[in-house]
Amino acid sequence: MDELGWDSCDIIIVTGDAYVDHPSFGMAVIGRFLEAQGYRVGIISQPDWRSADAFTTLGKPNLFFGVTAGNMDSMINRYTADRRMRSDDAYTPGGEGGQRPDRSVIVYSQRCREAYKECPIVIGGIEASLRRIAQYDYWDDEVRRSVLIDSGADVLLYGNAERAMAEVAACFANGKTKHDLRDVRGLTLVLDDVPPQWIEVDSTRIDWPGRIDQIPDPYQFNKAETTDASTADSTTIASSEQASPVRIIPMPLSTKELGKLGSTEQVYVRLPSYEKVKSDAVLYAHASRVLHQESNPHNARVLVQKHGTKEIWVTRPPIPLSTEEMDAVFDLPYQRVPHPSYGDQAIPAYDMIKTSVNIMRGCFGGCTFCSITEHEGRVIQSRSEESILREVEAIRDKVPGFTGSISDLGGPTANMYKLNCKDDVTQANCRRLSCVYPTICKNLETNHAPTTQLYRKARAIPGIKRILIASGLRYDLAVLDQEYVKELVTHHVGGYLKIAPEHSEDHTLSKMMKPGMGSYYEFKRLFDKYSKQAGKQQYLIPYFIAAHPGCTDEDMLNLAIWLKKNKFRVDQVQTFYPSPMALATAMYHSGRNPLKKLNYKRGERVFAARDLDQRRRQKAFLRYHDEKNWGYLRESLVRMKRQDLIGDGDNHLVPHEGVKRIGRGSKHLKPARGSQWSSRPSGKRKK
Repeated sequence: MDELGWDSCDIIIVTGDAYVDHPSFGMAVIGRFLEAQGYRVGIISQPDWRSADAFTTLGKPNLFFGVTAGNMDSMINRYTADRRMRSDDAYTPGGEGGQRPDRSVIVYSQRCREAYKECPIVIGGIEASLRRIAQYDYWDDEVRRSVLIDSGADVLLYGNAERAMAEVAACFANGKTKHDLRDVRGLTLVLDDVPPQWIEVDSTRIDWPGRIDQIPDPYQFNKAETTDASTADSTTIASSEQASPVRIIPMPLSTKELGKLGSTEQVYVRLPSYEKVKSDAVLYAHASRVLHQESNPHNARVLVQKHGTKEIWVTRPPIPLSTEEMDAVFDLPYQRVPHPSYGDQAIPAYDMIKTSVNIMRGCFGGCTFCSITEHEGRVIQSRSEESILREVEAIRDKVPGFTGSISDLGGPTANMYKLNCKDDVTQANCRRLSCVYPTICKNLETNHAPTTQLYRKARAIPGIKRILIASGLRYDLAVLDQEYVKELVTHHVGGYLKIAPEHSEDHTLSKMMKPGMGSYYEFKRLFDKYSKQAGKQQYLIPYFIAAHPGCTDEDMLNLAIWLKKNKFRVDQVQTFYPSPMALATAMYHSGRNPLKKLNYKRGERVFAARDLDQRRRQKAFLRYHDEKNWGYLRESLVRMKRQDLIGDGDNHLVPHEGVKRIGRGSKHLKPARGSQWSSRPSGKRKK
């Protein structure tokens, strides 16, 4: 600040990550964006949260504090799916763990308030974004309030927030208050009351009253003792034909019904209150369903949820950035390296992405376990070819130690670049949760030619020896464009390609909103074909999830059998992690399926492995080849009456007790020392 001649900062960003001036780090994007708007921006990175002292380092900001937990949710960053504390942190110098608090947004906001009581606080990033309304918290195993209330902040920005941030900064710079931000898209406020002249769509209940049943006269029994039956019947109160049902606006509204109410700008949807969803898991699933249906920025409505006497006011989702606007954000003068104060300390997350290029934002896949859609939206926002190629050249020229290899051209998904809805009117009225499930929408552009062309131009840049694709591939889309698959397999696979079938069983895949294995087999056929044509030995690395809602032990057993049949010994596996706001998390918490209309009596039930032992057992099936899991699996197979899968043959899943592995495959099994079992053709024990 002294060198720049600043006596103060206009905006100070507090972040839970180390400061890396790279467009893959949120604080750098927002910081550079605000700087380009003419504001003086300071960054306080990973402050000591045990007192307010570290939060006064740059003085009081003239406009507001911007608080973010960083690129990851702080709880997911700090804890495993088994709720065990992690020992490392990829976003910290040296990978050292423990440099950020639990629920960082709340703690940092409280310290900012303690440091400068009257200073406005704006929270954002993925941790705030996914907690904008009442949300199930896996670590507390209960529904928590909106983080806006718990943090005491003034404004919450959700999603990629460049537009909203510009409007918020201008509002405070012009001497206005947070109450002037009520109509800004992509933010959340706490209000005392909803504004007048708005139309409310009441979605606080599931089972609405319709036809009212005949109500018996409570005195009918006594009257029947002194009168005849006809007299008794005549005293019955309010027959069903006479009753007038309560008129409730249906949810969700059709386009025609919405038109009767006027513009969506004057309509809001009232969700069940925090107190209701906290005590009623089915209502929680209903609120989650409504929120996801109101995610299209072209037809979504404001959401309102009462917390005690306060109203949480969630404005409509932000309008996606145009290609020109995306280019402007990524063309800002990033230094592309960590802050010099870290010296030679390595920051693992930076090392992983320092030679990667983000070519787009958003994801229309709608996978229920993933939070990308809830944060970045379903509309794909793509950069121009020219902007991407300029960044490749910048990496070549600026990144220390660059060897000529670009580690990724991708984003949330590798192959959704410039894939958007073909029809603007259809997109404006669409409320589908996914463009590719249960089938690929006929209105979705699936031509991968822009991506193929981009790959060719990028690898033709002087000084670029190799370009790899490390982002996850949506293979059900890829198989629709064989030229793209050929280009990818021939030039951009470094021996291994990551894909994510997630499971083999349709029963479980339907709860994930993932395609069946038919698309996988077709992609594998093309992958093997073009690898052979290129004269390369290349392999697919599939990712799978254990303990996803809807997945039973039988489903995991079938997956393990599929893995062995296809000769997969997967090492990188994960147990389902109930992240805030995800639809799968609503399934996990409620035991219901929010992908369908919810009903207390008839709604679809969903099994969820909630017990820690259940979750570990399901994960053990994914690593059936790991000797550490054999005991677990034997117990499970006996319980499931599948002892036929215990033995040393090719058709067995795990060996008998007392066997250890000396190599790979069943032929490398031998009796452990002191064992009473020996390998015989019959596989029987002997004494």
